[in-house]
Amino acid sequence: MKKFYFILVDILFLINICQSQSGWYWQNPLPQGNIYRTVSLVTPNIGWMTGYDGYITKTTDGGFSWNLQQSGVTSSLNCIFFSDENNGTAVGNYGVIVRTTNGGLNWFTQTSWTDEQLGGVCFIDANTGIVVGTNGFISKTINGGTNWIRRVNLSNGDLESVSFADANYVIAVGASGTIVKTSNGGINWVSQVSNTTNDLKSVYCIDAYNATAVGLGGVIIRTTNGGTNWISQSKAISYLYSVSFATPNNGTAVGAGVILTTTDGGANWNSILSNTPELFSVTYADSNTGIITGNYSALMKTTNGGENWSLLSSGTTTNIRSVTFTDPLHGTCVGEAGLILRTTKGGTNWISQSSGTASTLYGVSFTDINTGTVVGLNGTIIKTTNGGTNWLSQFNDPTQQFLDVAFSNANTGIVLGYPGIIYTTSNGGIKWTSRFIGFHTMRSVCFSDLQRATAVGDNGEIFMTTNAGDNWTQQISGTFYDLSSVFFSDANNGTAVGRTGTIIRTTNGGTNWIPQVSGSSDFLFGVSFSDSNTGTAVGLYGTILRTSNGGINWNSQYTGTSRIFYDVCFTDNNNGTAVGDLGIIMKTTNGGSVFVNQLSNLISDNFTLFQNYPNPFNPTTKIKFNISHQETEANNTRLIIFDALGRETFTLINERLEAGEYEIEFNGDDFPSGVYFYKLEVGNYSEVKRMILLK
Repeated sequence: MKKFYFILVDILFLINICQSQSGWYWQNPLPQGNIYRTVSLVTPNIGWMTGYDGYITKTTDGGFSWNLQQSGVTSSLNCIFFSDENNGTAVGNYGVIVRTTNGGLNWFTQTSWTDEQLGGVCFIDANTGIVVGTNGFISKTINGGTNWIRRVNLSNGDLESVSFADANYVIAVGASGTIVKTSNGGINWVSQVSNTTNDLKSVYCIDAYNATAVGLGGVIIRTTNGGTNWISQSKAISYLYSVSFATPNNGTAVGAGVILTTTDGGANWNSILSNTPELFSVTYADSNTGIITGNYSALMKTTNGGENWSLLSSGTTTNIRSVTFTDPLHGTCVGEAGLILRTTKGGTNWISQSSGTASTLYGVSFTDINTGTVVGLNGTIIKTTNGGTNWLSQFNDPTQQFLDVAFSNANTGIVLGYPGIIYTTSNGGIKWTSRFIGFHTMRSVCFSDLQRATAVGDNGEIFMTTNAGDNWTQQISGTFYDLSSVFFSDANNGTAVGRTGTIIRTTNGGTNWIPQVSGSSDFLFGVSFSDSNTGTAVGLYGTILRTSNGGINWNSQYTGTSRIFYDVCFTDNNNGTAVGDLGIIMKTTNGGSVFVNQLSNLISDNFTLFQNYPNPFNPTTKIKFNISHQETEANNTRLIIFDALGRETFTLINERLEAGEYEIEFNGDDFPSGVYFYKLEVGNYSEVKRMILLK
């Protein structure tokens, strides 16, 4: 009987292909949407980026995909350097130094003995490195950072970049044209004359004689005699942030929307690409492969030593203000500059649609996969009846400013205007009728049945209608904080969120609103519930909060970004999409709460799926597994849950993982008691085990 079951599972698995990933993952921009300031490559395939809020991310496929790593700090990291595939160091604000000796699998902090802002780090080997920072800070290690020894400051000038030519010869550059040099491995430092007062942002040493530095005002200076003389080769560019060389002759400098290259060691520089986003960092792994990072999540790559650069990043970086899904597959986002994005594949692809306006769009509501209405500034109300292939204007008064829209069916809708104007329709928008409820800025509206709707806004104001907006009654919210979003899962149960982490809840249709403890002080902009108990709120600094008990408890979920989320939509307990600042679209297919944790990157010769622990369990259990390098190559790792009848019920993992040992937690809160099976599949290898959920 057991053998038959496994065959049945295999058949169902082949039929039921499901795309899912752990926690929250990027759908736009791709491959990720964070802004990273610096990049370090050790091979054409392996590299790291770092940036704001302590984020570190790694690629093992040449930049096409990136996996977030836990740095253990929240300070901005200004520079990262790896001497090999295992040993790396990142430095940042408030004297932060973090170190890894296993390729980023684990990061640990080191003592810098300073609170200066550290701007640059460079190592000549796994043990010997130098860090520089504000107020002339210089510190050196000869044991991989176990001890950092501070050197005497030559000046109070801020130092922003450092580069080794060899174990003895090192140059650091910084503010107001500061250049300092050591020729004995950092024991003594001497100042050099740069012939510029502009801030120098980056330096690269080719050898003990040849080096190039770049900075603000398009400054490019070069030495061919170890810094005795620095010769200007500056360009008419507002600023350059970074310089790196692929070979002694071929180099690249990047900055204010431009890429400059040299083929003669820096004697001459030519622009090969302009009108790019602001570019922050450039680095090379070898004579051919290099990567550039920039603003708006820009990511570029060369495979021919900088002669040509191609974009690795894709997608919009326009702010997205609202999102709605009618089912797990069909969704629409709207935002600034008339942006409308549409997916029919659960966000796997987002297609731009023509809205016919350049105004900011704030609200979107669909009653089925084809029929939807979008509203925004300058009196924008547009409607589609064919899934967004065509959008037609329904309103012509540019003095009106619309902030949200909700429909209870194809005919009955409400639009919120500013200030205190509400428009209603009973015929699908053919006619819109103005209603005035006072000088209130109402920001969000939600229907709880065909006629009943609730609107929330500034100063904690809440209004309710029982006749689709013809009349409104004010309710007591119990708060004076601005409310930005409201959601009702049924006629009785509703939640509103707003400023300073405010969450209020009603279980009687708004007769009473009760404050809840969100555990956050961040402004919450959006909220969505899939049933009366299960909901998600989003807001500033990448905040996502989740409840499974109607808001009695709200738990923070890890998103790996500090971008602003403006809105969120869930179609069921598992499938949700959050949107926001700079085009961010993040997706979850498991409620956002399950994460795979890499325990070790030691290469295993065996494919192993371990028995879950505890077993039986209620409601959580952990599943551990090993995968080898041969199995992971070009294959996704898939971990799927099946019920006792062989039906696929949940996908825990569907992504490419590096070889190593992993552990993931499965939460059975939304599942009934019973026997379940979990299957691990990587390439041609698969294994199934049995577990019991006992509530």
